[in-house]
Amino acid sequence: MVERNDNPRAPSRQDHVDAVNERMVSKDSKDSKDSKDSKDSKDSKDSKDSKDSKVATWLAVAALFMASLNLRPAVTSIAPVLESIRNDLGISGVAASLLVSIPVLCMGLLSPLSVRFGQRLGNERVIAWSLVLIGGSTLLRIVVHTEALLFLTTVLAGVGIATMGPLLSGFIKKHLAGRMPLMIALYSMALSLGAALGSSFSAPFQIKFHSWQTALSFWAILAIAAVPFWLGILRRSNVRTEVTVVPGTSKLPWKNKKAWLLSIHFGLLAMVFYSIMGWLPLILINAGDSHLHAGMMLTVFAVVQIPSGLMLQMLLRRFPSRRTWLLVSTSMQAIGLAFLFSSMLYWPAVLLCGFGSGMLFALGNLLPIEAASSPEEAASWAAMTQSVGYLIGAVGPILIGFAFDSMGEFSLGILGMILVSLLMLILQLFIVSRKETEKARF
Repeated sequence: MVERNDNPRAPSRQDHVDAVNERMVSKDSKDSKDSKDSKDSKDSKDSKDSKDSKVATWLAVAALFMASLNLRPAVTSIAPVLESIRNDLGISGVAASLLVSIPVLCMGLLSPLSVRFGQRLGNERVIAWSLVLIGGSTLLRIVVHTEALLFLTTVLAGVGIATMGPLLSGFIKKHLAGRMPLMIALYSMALSLGAALGSSFSAPFQIKFHSWQTALSFWAILAIAAVPFWLGILRRSNVRTEVTVVPGTSKLPWKNKKAWLLSIHFGLLAMVFYSIMGWLPLILINAGDSHLHAGMMLTVFAVVQIPSGLMLQMLLRRFPSRRTWLLVSTSMQAIGLAFLFSSMLYWPAVLLCGFGSGMLFALGNLLPIEAASSPEEAASWAAMTQSVGYLIGAVGPILIGFAFDSMGEFSLGILGMILVSLLMLILQLFIVSRKETEKARF
């Protein structure tokens, strides 16, 4: 009979080694799996962050473009239907000129306040509300039947434009600093496009709808289209009502010599630009040109500025000297103004003035942002530049009108604009130092 042994076999040394190896293999497998999962998770997170970053960048670009479109139609849409406005409301020529001057004066007087609003509420939030104000005041023009209401809508639109303009510079510095010259070119292109749309289509819209009120209120569509982009910016940026203010950044650089040079320079270029925009058709008509051709020349002046900012950006990539292109663009403008004395040279005159003014405006906006070290400081520099600049610029059309009333022709006014351009050439030698020119690289 075989005796059964119910006691289990005692584990041998080999069994112990095998067990240890098995646990080590299991642990290595687990560590490898955890490492792989961690790497996959990190890669997935990096991919998601990269995708979110691209979406945020494109949203910022679109928001900038749409907001910039709204900075000029409220001003440039007036001139093509001004005669109808005067006839319907019975306003004087001086009062009619204020419809163009008021937004420019608002930009000069209220730009410093925009920085305070931006510091307190956040640039993005203030820009969004500025668009609402521009759109609402422009839309309100559809029911205008009195002089008082028309001026009220003009003031409200001017406040919105004045508040938004400087803050867009801070927005570029904050969200799009890596491609700042390109973004300034895009900003200038959108600005010129908005101006061209307002000056080109207001009269046709008046004819189509048999109403100058409808023609003026139509441009509210640009603000309505822009608001959703800025709501998206607000959601992604998580902008709070309480915004931390960096000490010193909310103050405008009134004691900074370079800030004053940039501000005066911006004022001189604005003076020439608004003088041309306000008086070019009448200058040509007074010289014997037809109303139709004179109106077309104003449209050409506005349209050629659209590609000038992008063209400047490409030129800066190859030759990054800011001073060089300041001098070139101002010379183009001066030569174009001189060509206005000859009826045979109207086309090259308007083309040169348009390209020159467009490039000057792009550079005038780029230089203050480059001089700033933070988004808040960029907004402050832009506010001072635009405040002083637009106050100086608003004087230009008034002086041209005064000269015309005194002499009955525009020769003195044209000579005055040429003289301002020559003064700009001198000022540009001091705006950008040689050291800054050598550092300017993309």
